[in-house]
Amino acid sequence: MALQLKKTVVMVGMMGAGKTAIGRAVADVLGVPFMDSDEEIVRAAQMEISEIFERDGEGFFRDREHEVISRLLEEGPCILSTGGGAFLAERNRDVVSEKGVSVWLRADLELLWSRVRHKDTRPLLRTPDPKATLTELLTARQPHYQNADLVVDSREDYSIPDMAERVVGCLKTRPDVIENK
Repeated sequence: MALQLKKTVVMVGMMGAGKTAIGRAVADVLGVPFMDSDEEIVRAAQMEISEIFERDGEGFFRDREHEVISRLLEEGPCILSTGGGAFLAERNRDVVSEKGVSVWLRADLELLWSRVRHKDTRPLLRTPDPKATLTELLTARQPHYQNADLVVDSREDYSIPDMAERVVGCLKTRPDVIENK
């Protein structure tokens, strides 16, 4: 039985939660496009996010992020992965709530740290103590992520296909989001 996505699913959560990998897998399962707001910003700016942060500042980046998320929500049902800070802004939560559905990929600190500690592509973790910074970010961001429409918990022993299955199962609880064809 085929499933039909009726509105865009926006993946939210911390860096390392799996928004991109799991989002791509969910898009494959549902046969819909996968979009990544960070990739769209990089393409438009023709520079990496870390370069945008360095050159123009976080405020400039967040404005571009909001513009991109708003535009992508207008383009029809898809799976949209957002940057870890995107859902912190009330204006982003509002537009997502109005035009899509948010799914928080909730992961604990140790799982997140195991996934991001060897990557140098995270500008917010370029600090003397990146794990402490990640801890602070997680603590500060969780209250915002709790505003998500749906929550799917990550565990170290879940594969990407396992998580995709869990997300699709969660989406099936929302007839306004997905239905059987």
